[in-house]
Amino acid sequence: MARRLLTLLAALLLALSLGQPSAQAASFGNPVKAQKGADPWIVHHDGNYYLISTSWTDVITVRKSPTLGGLATAPSVQVWQGDAASRCCNIWAPELHHLNGRWYLYYVAGQNVADYNPTQRSHVLESAGSDPMGPYTYRGQLNSSWMLDPTVATINGQLYLFGSTHNGTQNIVAARMSNPYTVSSSFTTVSTPTYDWERQGGTVNEGPEILQRDGRTFLIYSASGCWTPDYKLGQLALTGSNPASASSWTKKATPVFQRSDGNGVYGPGHNGFFTSPDGKESWIVYHANDSASEGCDNGRTARAQKFTWNSDGSPNLGTPVRLGAGLAGPSGEPSTVSTTYTLTNRNSGKCLEVAGGSSADGANVRQYACNGGANQRWRPEDLGDDTHRLVNVASGKALDTENCSSADGADLRQWSWLDNTCQRFRFLATDGGHVRIVNQATGKVADVADCSTADGADVRQWSWLNNGCQQWRLNPA
Repeated sequence: MARRLLTLLAALLLALSLGQPSAQAASFGNPVKAQKGADPWIVHHDGNYYLISTSWTDVITVRKSPTLGGLATAPSVQVWQGDAASRCCNIWAPELHHLNGRWYLYYVAGQNVADYNPTQRSHVLESAGSDPMGPYTYRGQLNSSWMLDPTVATINGQLYLFGSTHNGTQNIVAARMSNPYTVSSSFTTVSTPTYDWERQGGTVNEGPEILQRDGRTFLIYSASGCWTPDYKLGQLALTGSNPASASSWTKKATPVFQRSDGNGVYGPGHNGFFTSPDGKESWIVYHANDSASEGCDNGRTARAQKFTWNSDGSPNLGTPVRLGAGLAGPSGEPSTVSTTYTLTNRNSGKCLEVAGGSSADGANVRQYACNGGANQRWRPEDLGDDTHRLVNVASGKALDTENCSSADGADLRQWSWLDNTCQRFRFLATDGGHVRIVNQATGKVADVADCSTADGADVRQWSWLNNGCQQWRLNPA
């Protein structure tokens, strides 16, 4: 009888647990990216969020985190660098799209000239496999003249490219594509700035983004000058059969997302959309300023919030929330946010650590069997120039190249922060989710001496040899 009662009790407890909601998602506060946060784009794939945004330089970086809140402190990993003079610089508005089993990275880039804006063109990269971190190869230029903010979407079985061009006013255009890197028709204009709220500081329609739900298609776009606090979002609804024809779209007469003086949010725009990990919630990511006097520059930060849907099936984007306000994260994500990382060597499987947990300047950095110790955990702090300082959790000191030497074999150690380039590092994606850790001053990489697999083997800098001893995996810890 006792065994029977225990069995019934266990069954009851199991039934009750199955009826309970999943663990609460980790809370977060905006911004989700404070450095180089303009024109943000987020996708959720295979248990992680991937965030990408305008760099203003010749590189494209991606942040990866299992939680939305974790993106704020995730390392920015470089997945691409301008590879030709015609597309070297001033990279804007990158987006990641998964098509036909590969990732395609659409972006804008121009020449390194004083007046670079007229040279901006749209381009696309293709991943070698199914990892959003690449590696990527260049597939081509998408247009022959000035065009910003490329995005793609499949509508009624046909792939389309949307972008923004100008002919006195800045307009939204569309064209058919035969594959993710080939435009197969001429571009046609689908929206021009006609309402007064689209013409504040400039006659602008840009940043087109397609939003689809329950068989309906919407195009959300940015309107007015991005250098004004009145930059905002407008909406087109697809009411016809041809997405490349203006007559198939119906424009909403009022904006759908705009400044909130009460919440201290100005110029919200150039957005993206993503869904929660469990597919139950709709989210918007966008950039905005903290002051009405701020403009269209690198000071804009990336923010995210949940939105709902109106009874007529259209999106209700709501009001931009105050910076720093506590928000529940997307449903279905983990309940904790990691802000520190371990760095595991690809060849040895061992972790980068400060020897003995020392707090002294000059203490050696080496590899050792991973044990979860604070001396094996690091905070990658973004310095706003595509580099990071790597701060050891145990000591609070930064990874440093000894005496700023440029020689192969120069020791890596810890030192108090001096804010020099010998203490700044870039993460460059390799493959299989690994990175090389590149010193900003020397261009050389963190290397396990002699490819040793032993505990205590020294970690030094060396010229890039493309071997596993020079590659590391960043793991939230």
